[in-house]
Amino acid sequence: MRPMLDEIALPQVQTLRLRDARALAEHRAPQMQGSYFQNMGRHATAILVAGVASGPDAQQVLGTVTELFEAGDPIPFVADIVADAEIDQVIIDDFRTREVSGKPDRYAYALVLREFQEPAEPEAIGLLDDDILDEAEGLLDGIIDGLDLMPDFATGLERFVAPLSGLLERLQQLNGGGRT
Repeated sequence: MRPMLDEIALPQVQTLRLRDARALAEHRAPQMQGSYFQNMGRHATAILVAGVASGPDAQQVLGTVTELFEAGDPIPFVADIVADAEIDQVIIDDFRTREVSGKPDRYAYALVLREFQEPAEPEAIGLLDDDILDEAEGLLDGIIDGLDLMPDFATGLERFVAPLSGLLERLQQLNGGGRT
């Protein structure tokens, strides 16, 4: 089967390599020789595709691949080597092309494709108490109602100014004639 990237039949593929790698987190424990490795699953599969595009359509094919690369969207990829790996969609991670000297309309190309994995759905937030928002709104309403009383409170303090204005002098006199 000829490798297909989206709707493009990749011409004259010479190399098609798959690379899988396990994601391991290394933990070093005191007083322990060696390390403990935690299996974190696997990294996205990398696929190297290299070949030659030649002929009058070569520039058009490579131009279409360039557009797919620049878009950065997941695209379908089909090849015999990925059938067992169950890879349906990929993202073009790296795309390189060069003109082959001495041959008109002949270009060497190399693609690095990465397996596209749908992001995991966020966990449901239904575990939170639905009444929290209502309770918070009730508390805010109470605070706002209390702010309406502030002008009356501040003007109500005016009646205490005159009786308390000489309080410091009287206390100093009682305490020993104003010595500090």
